[in-house]
Amino acid sequence: MIPISDSVPRRHIPVVTYAIVFANVAVFAFELTLTPDGIRRFFYLFGIVPERFTHPAWAAWVGLPVDDYWPFFTSMFIHGGWFHIIMNMWAFWIFGDNVEDTMGPLRFAAFYVLCGLAAGVTHVLTNAGSQLPTVGASGAIAGVMGAYLFLFPRAKIVTLVPVFIFPFFFDMPAVLFLVLWFALQFFSGLLSVAEPGAAGGIAVWAHVGGFATGFVLGPIFAWHRAARRPLQRDEYAAQTAFGHQPHDDGRRQ
Repeated sequence: MIPISDSVPRRHIPVVTYAIVFANVAVFAFELTLTPDGIRRFFYLFGIVPERFTHPAWAAWVGLPVDDYWPFFTSMFIHGGWFHIIMNMWAFWIFGDNVEDTMGPLRFAAFYVLCGLAAGVTHVLTNAGSQLPTVGASGAIAGVMGAYLFLFPRAKIVTLVPVFIFPFFFDMPAVLFLVLWFALQFFSGLLSVAEPGAAGGIAVWAHVGGFATGFVLGPIFAWHRAARRPLQRDEYAAQTAFGHQPHDDGRRQ
């Protein structure tokens, strides 16, 4: 399932969302200038390598800094390829602006970082013996999606579902889309425990940890602002995949 758009209009310029996208793109542009050996070292220094934190002696032996926890933050801005960054930033763009609109820029920035940190910690706890670097913003973005589930459960997500070579578009309630996405991550995590490598190199437990953190912290960070935020007339309206707006029956929520 690939989200294409949502039915929730934003009310303010999402300055933090813009800034985070720009930071990720800037770091990726820097990565493109590195040699293969340089990018490998970059990933190991600034990505999350679980055994670096669970076995400091190993980290010191291979030359990684000990007692350095910056990778939990820096890993959120590093991506492993074009597809990786495009998919992450696209999902963030769809869900992030509305969550920022509800929380406000400063709270949203703090919320995003906390979700990313929680995702990184979850990954280390569930992959304590891994010596592979993990990079990407998807754990923090999963937290944004968790908050979106709480704040806009009745929004509509235009969703692309590829079947073989044929694209199909559906209007899905946000609650259905996000619950299905979370269930896929969770059961992929369980499968990876039973059969290591089944997750295909994706840090699914980081997604689970980030999403759960966002769902719990989202209402806390949005508490006062959400109470004052007036809703738009089409905020929770069903918006079809072909752009037609249903008749307004006068109801508000």
